[in-house]
Amino acid sequence: MTSITIYDGAQGIGGNKILVGGEEGNLLLDFGKNFGKYGVFYEEFLRNRDSRGIHDLVHLDLIPKLNIYRADLVPADLPMSSYPSPGIAAVLVSHAHVDHTGNIGLLDLGIPLVASPLTLAIMKGIQDSGSSSAETDAFYASPKMPISESGLLLESDRKIPYTCRTSICTACPREALVDFLSHRPGQDSPRAKKYQPAECLPLDGSALPFRVTPYEVDHSIFGATAYLLEGDQVIAYTGDMRLHGKLGDRTRDFVHHAKDASVLITEGTRAGRATGPEGEQEGGGATSEKVVYDTCRAACDGARGIIIADFSPRNFERLETFSRVASETGRTLVVTARDLYLLDAMQCADGVCRYESVGVYGELVNMAKRKWETEVVMDRAYDQYVSHGELHDDPDGYILCFSLYDMKHLLDIKPDRGTYIYSSCEAFNEEMEIDFRRLWQWIRRFGLEARGFSLDGNGKPVFDSRYHASGHASCEDLAWVIDQVDPDILIPVHTDNHQWFADTFENVRVMQDGERLDL
Repeated sequence: MTSITIYDGAQGIGGNKILVGGEEGNLLLDFGKNFGKYGVFYEEFLRNRDSRGIHDLVHLDLIPKLNIYRADLVPADLPMSSYPSPGIAAVLVSHAHVDHTGNIGLLDLGIPLVASPLTLAIMKGIQDSGSSSAETDAFYASPKMPISESGLLLESDRKIPYTCRTSICTACPREALVDFLSHRPGQDSPRAKKYQPAECLPLDGSALPFRVTPYEVDHSIFGATAYLLEGDQVIAYTGDMRLHGKLGDRTRDFVHHAKDASVLITEGTRAGRATGPEGEQEGGGATSEKVVYDTCRAACDGARGIIIADFSPRNFERLETFSRVASETGRTLVVTARDLYLLDAMQCADGVCRYESVGVYGELVNMAKRKWETEVVMDRAYDQYVSHGELHDDPDGYILCFSLYDMKHLLDIKPDRGTYIYSSCEAFNEEMEIDFRRLWQWIRRFGLEARGFSLDGNGKPVFDSRYHASGHASCEDLAWVIDQVDPDILIPVHTDNHQWFADTFENVRVMQDGERLDL
């Protein structure tokens, strides 16, 4: 008998944790961080304690009460033996956004990852160049040890190497990708903590409890993958998807192969969602990347001073859009060093160089702990660095890829005019609205003209949807996907509008977090 248990992601957007069980074993579909649930207890300056391993997260019901986690993250006062212990053959990762990967780092290190080449490269690249935490260290981890006999507090042991998970690649991995996954910048230093790589295997021939067939789909991050799981029934899982991006035909190909699946587990981020008056229709069609290009190109034509483009992290399709705009307007696109590191990681995965014509912003920062930059970015693109002084002296020559969190660097660049183009998602909670009011102060401080959003008389952000193409399918496209697949059972996840599904389709199973469905 096949069963589906939605441990998280059933009743909100993000945090998908779905267990599919069969006679031969179990698979997880994603294991993401649920920002909505975390936000009930935590915020930027109040975070869970890494030194207590998974203790805080278990007691606050932020992760499932299952005995599937790293033993080194279990303090002495957390009795895990009382929790169910389903054997997990692998995690099928749909894509590298944190709301789908952000709790993988907590899982037993013996559980391998199944993902596309690009997703594996991006996941490791984010980890190499970012801040470490037990939750987000998905590809490799620094095992912890108790710091005293009580066993209540845990810390990393420098004598134990970083330990990698086995990765199962949905396509035969290129040699360059295997080399990238097998090395951590800085590891060759005599005093550095060592890095213990694991195997990177092709999906073909891997022993999994279901026959797993991956299909690349269109989303706002490259490498996004949907899956068909075949056992005694066929289960289709969309991950996050859309049809209106450059890779929309790949989503349609997945839908074609998913026809007549017994169960469709689909995202519904924009189900029933009314949209703004410009660029999108009420509850329906989506702004395309072409509309975004046309709008942003018009905003850049004739603009004087520096142009700042703000779009979602890892939205490399949007980066390509602005790279085209920069080329056509006689400017150079300048990205952060972290972005270039990820672009290089992606080249290891698919052989495509995406950074030949971009500049790299040279931050005023201590490089001692940025081995990923000194060993890789500078090696690949040393001549492409652009300093704050060059940006100040020739502001008409550049489009700078910055977000709110990069605005502090304007204090070094000191622009006296320019354009700030917001090309990302709208604010969907109070905390994000506060961020936009903060962003507005930076924009005003440096005399920039804002495009893509503004503040109304009450200080609430108002967005122009022509500047952003959503990473998720519109209502119209969701309905088309579901009609084409025509499943016996439709399970919506990653949505806050189950009523739209219930009102539109007859075979909907709205599940609660923790609920199990036996097929």
